[in-house]
Amino acid sequence: MTPVIWREAGIQDADALAHLGAATFLATFAFDHPGKQLIEHLNTEHHTAYYADKLGNPEVDIVIGETLLGAPVGYVMMVPPEHPELQQDGDIELKRIYLLGPWQGGGNGRALLEQALIIAEKRGAKRVLLAVYESNVRAVAFYERAGFKHIGETIFMVGDMPFRDIVYAREMI
Repeated sequence: MTPVIWREAGIQDADALAHLGAATFLATFAFDHPGKQLIEHLNTEHHTAYYADKLGNPEVDIVIGETLLGAPVGYVMMVPPEHPELQQDGDIELKRIYLLGPWQGGGNGRALLEQALIIAEKRGAKRVLLAVYESNVRAVAFYERAGFKHIGETIFMVGDMPFRDIVYAREMI
């Protein structure tokens, strides 16, 4: 496996993030998400303008991972919390942590999560929140091993289809 180089994403990375986001979302969720709704979601949440907007927002941090040849293989996006019913002062949300399948394992997921925690620390966060699809068993196990605790549930819309997400929190030490 080729090494991954992690760096802060810039506006020039909007296209790469859009392709990477769409590819990883499709590969992860095609097993039980209807095609029409999946494509609708990709068209609204994983396109270049979406990422350009996020990259231009000073409250959003994105770290992208690339091969030595500059091919994007993963990213993490940290945002202000989006779960008002569960958030506390000093929270930050790990909105997306995506890694292409061939780069999963071998410590790359932990390295990407570490990038998220570095951002949280830099932002002075007291707690990191995240929401994960309840049927994404690998991700649920990964977050629980990393010290995240279940604090609630939320609904995540993919097109017009609702899916139950588990909301986790991890205290910053």
